[in-house]
Amino acid sequence: MFGTRAAIAGIGATEFSKDSGRSELRLAAEAVFAALDDAGLDPSDVDGMVTFTQDTNQEIAVAREIGAGELTFFSRVEYGGGAACGTVAHAAMAVATGMARTVVCYRAFNERSGRRFGQPDARLGGQPTSQGLEMSWHVPFGLMTPAAWVAMFAQRYLHTYGATSEDFGRVAVAMRRHAATNPAAWFYQRPITLEEHQASRWIVEPLRLFDCCQESDGAVALVVTSAERARDLRRSPAVVTAAAQGSAEGQMMMTSYYRDDMSGLPEMSVVGRRLWEMSGLKPQDVRTAILYDHFTPFVLAQLEELGFCGRGEAPGFVRDGGIELGGRLPVNPHGGQLGEAYIHGMNGIAEAVRQIRGTSANQVSGVEHVLVTAGTGVPTSGLILSAG
Repeated sequence: MFGTRAAIAGIGATEFSKDSGRSELRLAAEAVFAALDDAGLDPSDVDGMVTFTQDTNQEIAVAREIGAGELTFFSRVEYGGGAACGTVAHAAMAVATGMARTVVCYRAFNERSGRRFGQPDARLGGQPTSQGLEMSWHVPFGLMTPAAWVAMFAQRYLHTYGATSEDFGRVAVAMRRHAATNPAAWFYQRPITLEEHQASRWIVEPLRLFDCCQESDGAVALVVTSAERARDLRRSPAVVTAAAQGSAEGQMMMTSYYRDDMSGLPEMSVVGRRLWEMSGLKPQDVRTAILYDHFTPFVLAQLEELGFCGRGEAPGFVRDGGIELGGRLPVNPHGGQLGEAYIHGMNGIAEAVRQIRGTSANQVSGVEHVLVTAGTGVPTSGLILSAG
């Protein structure tokens, strides 16, 4: 099984800001250089690259900038934030099959000072593509932002399970509390209270400002190589024990329009089942999880889809402090995308590696396995990383 053959041997990142002052290509190169240095490898060792379809930096451009030589593997993964863990899955498969020896996964953007994903874009509808056709049914009527799409899910979740806005707020408060003790986080030393969450302005009801992730400038890179080779490099490896991608029946971009039920995230259930099957692990074997927190309601749904609690039980799980440091399942000890930065989930994978190494700013004790998820509401991906 490839899960025992590949490992993340290096992680690197730029600072996280709201105005980087440099190109996205430079951000990518800086993060890749940092990841290679972390692993103790040279640019000439790189023979594979994986990124997101939404990344503006061509693999060959990044290779030239860092001084890499020939590439024998390159791949891109679709569906926005759903690609994050998929990049590592593709890299691990390339290493396991011998297509490449050292694969760099990267994501770089000026998402706050440049193109802002959260802004309405009327061009989403009317394009001569399958997605353009789907979007044409609702974009002309104003349903055109991720927050608006997730708000539909959130409203149904509240109705189905009797949850409240305060339940969403407790997720935001926990993430900001974790970020407050992480020096790399944008919201370092800036926690919020539940009262402040409730006082924050509406974005799309029932989502308030603090229910929505940040818009960040920055880059993150990861180095994937064989687990055997990684053990001889500079840092302790994070072995890729399981990796999965998943799309559920009736999948549509975040709205669940074609589904009978809008109160769950079945694509994450697909990923979760595969991760547990491939790894032989169970939810109780995981001491901490990195859950993609672009919007607070989807954190609750992921806890349920992945088997950490039952349907409709996530609000109570969070109310009892279950996702906080010291809780049953500390979630996003780095602060997540709500607290650290929004780098399309790649910074979460880097945090998982730190937890395996025992070097996180908010280290959870006894970590042997970390579950990581990518963007939800879209075809998605996930990982289980383990100590090597």
